[in-house]
Amino acid sequence: MDFNVKRLAADAGTFLSRAVQFTEEKLGQAEKTELDAHLENLLVRAENTKQWTERIMKQTEVLLQPNPNVRLEEFLYEKLEKKAPTRMNNHELLGDSMIESGNEFGPGTAYGNALIKCGETQKQIGGAEREFIQGAAINFLTPFRNFLEGDFKTILKERKLLQVKRLDLDAAKTRVKKARMSDARAAAEQELKMTQSEFDRQAEITRLLLEGVSSTHAHHLRCLNDFVEAQTTYYAQCYQYMVDLQKQLGSFPSSFSNNNQSSVSGGASISVPTIPVSTALPSVSAGRGSSAASGGFSELRSSNGSRKARVLYDYDAASSSELSLLADEVITVSSVPGMDSDWLMGERGSQKGKVPITYLELLN
Repeated sequence: MDFNVKRLAADAGTFLSRAVQFTEEKLGQAEKTELDAHLENLLVRAENTKQWTERIMKQTEVLLQPNPNVRLEEFLYEKLEKKAPTRMNNHELLGDSMIESGNEFGPGTAYGNALIKCGETQKQIGGAEREFIQGAAINFLTPFRNFLEGDFKTILKERKLLQVKRLDLDAAKTRVKKARMSDARAAAEQELKMTQSEFDRQAEITRLLLEGVSSTHAHHLRCLNDFVEAQTTYYAQCYQYMVDLQKQLGSFPSSFSNNNQSSVSGGASISVPTIPVSTALPSVSAGRGSSAASGGFSELRSSNGSRKARVLYDYDAASSSELSLLADEVITVSSVPGMDSDWLMGERGSQKGKVPITYLELLN
């Protein structure tokens, strides 16, 4: 019991000391240990990454589900770890209405048949939209959310602990200045050494975590490529569905035996060009290949020589055959016959291994 009382008293004393130090710093009555510029820059970058990740996530969620009530419902189901009820999207609802009305007017009539074909196409587009939304949620939103709820929360925790260690360090410095007796001064200096060591250790832990944000950027870049590829596939599918529908409707008779034909025929006709999907929408993978070959990489492969390259992002080797990289370092790269076109051989002193070209920028 006495031990617990003493411990509570010590904790209360520590808390009070930190509170006094914090208040005096705010009032300009006490000196404050400043973090080094590199660590401050890393903290700013991490905070910017968090804010922009939240904003991009929010706008992506609005894009995928414009209805705020449905978004709220899906959020509640996710928090309750329950599966949200499957509901038809707008294209599918429109498709059902067209098909039902076409059957009502009669599949054997031109109008009824056209409504059914339009309805079937709308339902195809609805299915493609559903696949796109599901894929984007898994491959784009989930990694962003994992960063905010995982890595960044860890960074916040260690950053707060660094703040506590800094307050302890500054409070110890103050006690050294105020100590008058030699015994008291020796004890205060010993405490200062201990708090300085704890502060330095926490600063290093925080720095390592913050430098990991470079890997987060590289991961989010891959997720962004996946998102763009999913959008390209979705829009290409929708375009092809509509081109096919247009061809089907173009085979219908140009005149109908109904009373409204005279007013309809008087209107201007609309012609929609049918552009092949392969021409209108180049694949993302092809775009990546062309960008990868630019910047001198293709010349490097053909020459079998070596070049200096700057590393754009941190990279952790996935196997012993690969070389780990640090952002902004300069390494030597060369091409090896038979190696995958997305990789080069990298050298750093005596270290050697495969490196991904998407992490490199060739130097002149």
